[in-house]
Amino acid sequence: MATSTPPPTASVLPSVLGVFAHPDDESLLAGGVLARHATAGARTAVVTATWAPDSPRAAELATALAVLGAGAPRMLGYGDARNEKSAPGQPRWCDIDLDAATAQVVGHIRMFRPAAVVTHDALGQLTGHPDHRRTHQVALLAVEAAGLAHLHPEAGEPWQTSALYAATHPHSGIGDLGPLLSGVGKTLLSVSDEYATTAVDVTEWLEQKWAAICSHRSQVHGERPLPALLSRLDGERRAGILRTEYYTRISLAPSPGGLRQLTI
Repeated sequence: MATSTPPPTASVLPSVLGVFAHPDDESLLAGGVLARHATAGARTAVVTATWAPDSPRAAELATALAVLGAGAPRMLGYGDARNEKSAPGQPRWCDIDLDAATAQVVGHIRMFRPAAVVTHDALGQLTGHPDHRRTHQVALLAVEAAGLAHLHPEAGEPWQTSALYAATHPHSGIGDLGPLLSGVGKTLLSVSDEYATTAVDVTEWLEQKWAAICSHRSQVHGERPLPALLSRLDGERRAGILRTEYYTRISLAPSPGGLRQLTI
């Protein structure tokens, strides 16, 4: 597993676009990275696939993004697979046509022009939520399609993102998070340590990250949501869970030309 990255200078921090399934995913999975990059002057923003823009959770998202310095919400407005009240009259995100979903995210990528995109991993994080898995699929397709002029030309001028980072959890990084989730009957889908290429220490931005998580008030006051579970821990145990963010880096920029064989 990769060691934690050293604090970079502002000049090397890339712009970041998060693409996540639900309000609160951005804070839980990448809140530290978003706050870190925004503090250093890098552009950051978040696309959220589910929940209606006029829902209470949209207002919570707006507050969380303001805390993280990630701008205004960019909500696609689809239904949450596990909450029929999330977007009345709209299809569930996990059910819509894959190409149509990809085109929408391509539009946001071409508009924002990020150097990196951050999203869910292929497992759908620890719990395997179907919306998380669909978001990973869409983001992976969209970052490639965004750089190709013949795909979704209606979505704007092409833009080649350099890398996609899939937020993940290596086996050795589970720690107190494991019993916390299993205690309420949730699954634990982690990856091998070698699969997590990037471990970012966000201790310096932990206060912002926790404030953003707490901005999702509907999720803090409940029995099973992760923000609620975290809120019932003492500060030291909670910090131990949140201070490191793990990612798998997927390179997207074309390799140098002139190759005559496959390389790795």
